[in-house]
Amino acid sequence: MTEWDGFTQGEVRRWRGAGFGPEEAAAWREAGVTAPADARLWRTAAATPRTVVTWQRAGMTPRDAVRWHELGVASHDAARRHLAGERPRRVPWWSRPAVPEPGPGVVDALRRLLRAGVPADVARSYADAGWDGAEAGEWARRRVDQGDARLFRALGFTAAEAAGTALPAVEVMAAWWGAVPLEEVASWCAAGLTPAEAARQRASGVTAEQAAVLRALSSPGP
Repeated sequence: MTEWDGFTQGEVRRWRGAGFGPEEAAAWREAGVTAPADARLWRTAAATPRTVVTWQRAGMTPRDAVRWHELGVASHDAARRHLAGERPRRVPWWSRPAVPEPGPGVVDALRRLLRAGVPADVARSYADAGWDGAEAGEWARRRVDQGDARLFRALGFTAAEAAGTALPAVEVMAAWWGAVPLEEVASWCAAGLTPAEAARQRASGVTAEQAAVLRALSSPGP
């Protein structure tokens, strides 16, 4: 079983039953494809663990990829068309543009997020925006828009706190504008106070450090 290290007995049976050896199974799982049946479909579409990211970036299912492949459309062109809302169809060869491969940073970030269970469309938005896969993880898992995540992070919010506001970052910033200094917004907001309450507390002598204690006590779990 040493060659199948990292797999449960049930996973070994499923990957073997789908016709995969340990190295190939590990490569697919590393690429974010955890279901042997999906890996088999990706392979039918001529995808490999290294190239499957092209399809994944477009939010395509393995079945979508197989249909495009059967129609002779290259992965990059199919991904572009899928994002534009097209369904699989035959495309004349002269209208199939060359599309560059995504950079290694995008690929690495996308794979890390997909392995963490982040949906393909959310993972793609973070990867395409230049996020590192590790730093994006908590934000993407909580489905915080990547643009909002940048602003929330700049204000000092954690991913859990940002998601807990259930508001776009710009609305939070507008609501707190002028109530307390920007560098204190996250502490007062996460402590459970409204902007008006925080302003009154601050005016009465409560410090940002004391608000930070309340914030720690109020922090949501993982």
